[in-house]
Amino acid sequence: MSAAIGPDSTDSIATDPSAPMVRADRVCKNFGSLQVLKGISLEVKRGEVLCLIGPSGSGKSTFLRCINHLEVVNAGRLYVDGDLVGYREANGKLYELHPREAAKQRRDIGMVFQHFNLFPHRTVLENVIEAPTQVKKIRKADAVARAEELLARVGLADKADSYPAQLSGGQQQRVAIARALAMDPKLMLFDEPTSALDPELVGEVLGVMRELAASGMTMVVVTHEMGFAREVADQLAFMDGGVVVEAGDPREVLANPQHDRTKAFLSRIL
Repeated sequence: MSAAIGPDSTDSIATDPSAPMVRADRVCKNFGSLQVLKGISLEVKRGEVLCLIGPSGSGKSTFLRCINHLEVVNAGRLYVDGDLVGYREANGKLYELHPREAAKQRRDIGMVFQHFNLFPHRTVLENVIEAPTQVKKIRKADAVARAEELLARVGLADKADSYPAQLSGGQQQRVAIARALAMDPKLMLFDEPTSALDPELVGEVLGVMRELAASGMTMVVVTHEMGFAREVADQLAFMDGGVVVEAGDPREVLANPQHDRTKAFLSRIL
């Protein structure tokens, strides 16, 4: 399907260690007549953590889904590791990738959702090895060894043979993180990963995310956890009404917001 979805700009960037891991250039997304994203431009460097905050309906989750082409953008361009996401470009026009090509591109981007989406009829270990063995065709023995490492990393080495229903919400979310990491992604996306958890379980998930950030994983996180954003993020972007209202150093934005909309939002939650 062809789609000339935006003004001509640079071709897909050659992969370059100094290039940003994520570059959004005037990204727009509509659902029918509703314009959800109205020209989002952001960059995330390799090894950085970007936290997106803002009220419900501001477009944060939609933007996250656009990064791995779960949602198709209507204008603008998104690049991950220098590659144009979801499209190829020819003669100034963009042509949507075949679903198989888009899925291959998506393999390098891990995503953790609000709800855990684990297979209820499979054990924790089986959940973690499913994608590596089925999608990447990794030998089962190698996938199991890697899964055991990851479960130990998220503090669940003793739960490999348990089923999701036997786990707490926090444990299920940590399994979901291990499952995403099993594909060895270059980028991790988190869509409010603690919002469905009881308050006492939030800390264990944030602890795993802190460790990931410290290890150098590039992350884009939609969150309401301001303490986490202040402590871990390299950048903080406040979104409202489909635009980035204010962005910068998280400690500065949270302590000294410049825009009235940012001030009003933070006054309600801090």
